[in-house]
Amino acid sequence: MEVQLQELIEQIKKNGVDVAENEAESILASAKAEADKIISDAKAEANKILLDAKNENKRMVKSSEDSIRQAGRNVLISFRESVTRELKTVLGESVNNVYSSDSLAKLIIKFVDGWESKPGAEDISVILNSEDLKSLEDTLLSCLKDKMQKGVMLKANDNFNGGFRIAVNNGQAFYDYSADAVVDMLSNYLSPKITKLLKEAE
Repeated sequence: MEVQLQELIEQIKKNGVDVAENEAESILASAKAEADKIISDAKAEANKILLDAKNENKRMVKSSEDSIRQAGRNVLISFRESVTRELKTVLGESVNNVYSSDSLAKLIIKFVDGWESKPGAEDISVILNSEDLKSLEDTLLSCLKDKMQKGVMLKANDNFNGGFRIAVNNGQAFYDYSADAVVDMLSNYLSPKITKLLKEAE
């Protein structure tokens, strides 16, 4: 009886140890699996953070490069506009110098000669502002006397400063040689050439 009891105790101990060992192994396996998952998740999160940081860095570098390129374009555009304004100022001074001298009367006489020789050009009117007409009237009347007998007329119009306009065929055709119109024409002609030179210099 004592032997059987001893065997029973041994059996219980053995079964308890086996159960405990199995439980411990199960706990260890579960802990290891949990640890592996935590490490795997941490690595995935670290990789995501690193990838996000790289992408953000690329975005910031591209944004900075785009900003620098745009700033460069803005500076170039501003410079071109400044050159164009300066060109217009210089042209304006040059045209005003020509138009405020005796050259204006000579130009008008030349233009009237040119227009009078065109077939079908009739009733030619030379239009000046009142001030220029007053200062040039004697010279123009003297030089254009013969032409005025054929219908050339001098007229005043204060809608423009400096220069002259020519109307032919009772105003059906109108040609603007006022200071502003000539400056605009020269500026429009020269600006693309200057822009091209600036582009070549980049």
